[in-house]
Amino acid sequence: MFRVENSPPPNLPLNHPFLAIALTAASRAGILLVDHFDKGVSHRMKSSANLVTDADLACEAAILSTLQSHHPEHAFMAEESVQDYRDAEHLWIIDPLDGTNNFAHGLPHFAVSIAYLKAGSPQLGVIYNPIRGDWYMTVRGQGAWHNGHRIHVRPDAQLSQVMVGVGFYYDRGAMMEATLAAISDFFRNQIHGIRRFGTASLDLAQVASGLFGSYFEYQLAPWDIAAGVLLVEEAGGKVTDCRGGPIRYDAPTSLLATNGALHSASLEITERHSHFVARAN
Repeated sequence: MFRVENSPPPNLPLNHPFLAIALTAASRAGILLVDHFDKGVSHRMKSSANLVTDADLACEAAILSTLQSHHPEHAFMAEESVQDYRDAEHLWIIDPLDGTNNFAHGLPHFAVSIAYLKAGSPQLGVIYNPIRGDWYMTVRGQGAWHNGHRIHVRPDAQLSQVMVGVGFYYDRGAMMEATLAAISDFFRNQIHGIRRFGTASLDLAQVASGLFGSYFEYQLAPWDIAAGVLLVEEAGGKVTDCRGGPIRYDAPTSLLATNGALHSASLEITERHSHFVARAN
């Protein structure tokens, strides 16, 4: 059975009026996730290779009730239920269980992701892996943190010095082919290796922590990335879509996150294959 310390690190050097309630919501969801994971997972298909579990639904309800009890006037974009967000001044973007396929197959690599946006701009993010007790959090202008320690992207300036993270969308056609082609091009740049862990929020945390030099995926939802994008940026990295444009939080998007120094070289690869993605959509 998995039982880890559920409380976030004390005395964090972060200041935001909504951070404490975000941490409380993530903690409550984490307790539910571990309980469901221990007891066994019931799931059903949303689409091919895209699962939803009872844990997704229970955790989303817990997060929403926690946040709405303190901020009923705010808008919420949540993966499984509420998407009342257009033109919202105050918006919470929530993924109650990022890495559902891992979770459903008994792989202990998944996370709760909660972000708060003001006027469309992420202001704080919390990513919590309850199995490992890993807390990643950030507030705009106040850095990126992991379990109470400040984190930074890696300093490497060459792709040949780094590991690269990748994600696959549920599409099994042109988008998959584009991803595989981009992976081949990264290998031609003598990267140390490719890793695919299946949890976008934690992939972004690994860029922010200096474990990946670069991470890309050709389609992601806003709830997959909202907290992680700010985490990478506050750790000193750079995030765009796979063609170099800004990240959107009102629709699915491609994503490239790097340490900054590797962004041009990585973008040259991801952009080269983006026409396959456009054809697939």
